[in-house]
Formats: sequence, C-alpha cells, structure tokens
Amino acid sequence: MTTLVKLEIVRALRNKRFMFFTVIYPSLLFLMIAGASKKTDIAPGTPLSMPLYYMVAMASFGALTAALMGNSEQIAKEREGGWVRQLRLTSLPGRGYVTAKIASAAVSTLPSIVIVFIVAATAKGVRLDAAWQWLALTGAIWAGSLVFAALGVAIGYLATGDAVRPLTMIIYFGLSILGGLWMPMASYPQWLRDIGAWLPTHAYAALGQAIEVGNAPHARDVALLAAYLVLFSGAAAWLYRKDTRTT
Repeated sequence: MTTLVKLEIVRALRNKRFMFFTVIYPSLLFLMIAGASKKTDIAPGTPLSMPLYYMVAMASFGALTAALMGNSEQIAKEREGGWVRQLRLTSLPGRGYVTAKIASAAVSTLPSIVIVFIVAATAKGVRLDAAWQWLALTGAIWAGSLVFAALGVAIGYLATGDAVRPLTMIIYFGLSILGGLWMPMASYPQWLRDIGAWLPTHAYAALGQAIEVGNAPHARDVALLAAYLVLFSGAAAWLYRKDTRTT
C-alpha cells in the first residue's frame, strides 16, 4: 500500500495542468479579486479586511480543487480503464486504493495553501497578530480538505468517465459560490444565505476566518465538517463495495 501511495503522490505532482489549477490558479484569483482592495476595506458581514477574507477563501478554494477535482476524475477513468480491477487482483487491501487517493490529495493541497499565504503576505501586505495563527490556518485548512477528498472518492465511484467531469464541476462551483469562497455571503439574498450556511464550504472557510481574528474555530463549524466527513466517507465506502460486487 505504501508503494501505491507514493505512486499516486508522484503522479499528482507531475501533472502540470492539475498543479496549475490547484497551486497557481487560486493565487491568481486572489490577486484578481483582492488586488484592488485596501487593508481598510471590510468584507461585508465580517470583521475581516478584504485581503484577509480572500486569503482564507482562496486558500480554501485551492485545497478544495486539489481534493475534489483530482480524485473524482482520476478514479472514474481508472475504473473504466480496468486499473482498479487489476489492483483488486493483487494483495492490496480494499482500503488501500482509497487511502492512496486521499493521501495524494492531501499532499497536493498543502502547496496551494502555502502559496496563497505567501502571495497575500508579499503582494498585499497581509499580516496576522501572532505567528501561531499562520500555523493554525495551514493546519485547519489542510485538515478540512479531507472532507472534500472523501467527496471526490464518492463521486469517482458514482459517475462514469464521461459524466464525472460535468457532475464534479456542478458540485465544485456550487459549493464554492454558495459557500462564500468567491464572495461574502452577506451580499446574497437571505434564502441563498440560509442554504449556504449548511454547506461544508461555508463551515470550511469559517475555520480560517475564526483563526484570523484570534479565536478558536466555532464548534458548529467543526461539527458540521465532521458530519460531512462521516457522510462522504460512508458514501465512498458503500459505493466502493458496490463497485466491487459488480466487477
């Protein structure tokens, strides 16, 4: 299983298109969205400046991209290509393939988070009150990305190779926009805010926002992410067993 984990990590890091959209693209979006804002500009409905708000939002968006997009499409293609079937003929335990996919996604998320932070600090002069906040932000966003890695595995076992990309894109953009990663939710109509408040992306971004103001993440956000992790992991496990019985 260790060999497969290493293989998946190396393959993810060598995929130039994937690395661009997970590492470079979020930083470019940060510069485009927050580039014209000032440190005194406050994000609507939050106590954060626009650069601070979008630093966490784009770091979370990059981690979401790495965790969700990479897993879903790759798994669906490997199922149709027979790679998963071949792995089942080896001594690899059933959980090994899924573990390898989640591990490679976890490794891919870290550069996207760190680079957004570096760009925000150098280009917009973003500063936090204490050094521990940078470490806590990195850890919280990285750990929270496992929720979306599990979702990516579930989608990969749910959809066919032709259907996986449009399905993933709908979920990807829906979660990003409605969860407040692209713009503050205070600018949405109330009914959209009510929906967004229960999405995992909203709770995900809220982890970092709480740390930015020097607080611990809210228990509700942690509980909501934990519930989604259990849901997505359970769905991935069930779909994996179902796929095993049908192949």
